[in-house]
Amino acid sequence: MPFPVSQARIEEAEAQLGRRLPDAQRQRLLRANGGEVEAVDEDWTLYPVWDPTDRKTMGRTANHIVRENEAWRRDWPDMLPGGFLAIGDNGEGDLLVIGPDRDDILLWNHETRELTPVTVNWADRQ
Repeated sequence: MPFPVSQARIEEAEAQLGRRLPDAQRQRLLRANGGEVEAVDEDWTLYPVWDPTDRKTMGRTANHIVRENEAWRRDWPDMLPGGFLAIGDNGEGDLLVIGPDRDDILLWNHETRELTPVTVNWADRQ
């Protein structure tokens, strides 16, 4: 069951992140805030934007994109390339990221620390 988020909540997150999110990701968040997407034949958990509307949405968005990126920078400061933002993970340490001045999605491999362009299927996953 998808849980959409408002444009205003996305803009709040973008202000905190210091950049606009890619259009495809924004459209996905408006339709279903978080959830799973597919890339490189794997399921990835997409970070939602914080939604303090009520207790239910706060619980569903506790792992929001601003919080996750703050944690990455604080706990593993040398892991992500400078200026890159994590937008999702595969639960095994790899991340989907966006660069500071680009909207294409890249897979960041935590073992090799290499970035590889990927195509994301933004459709809602069941």
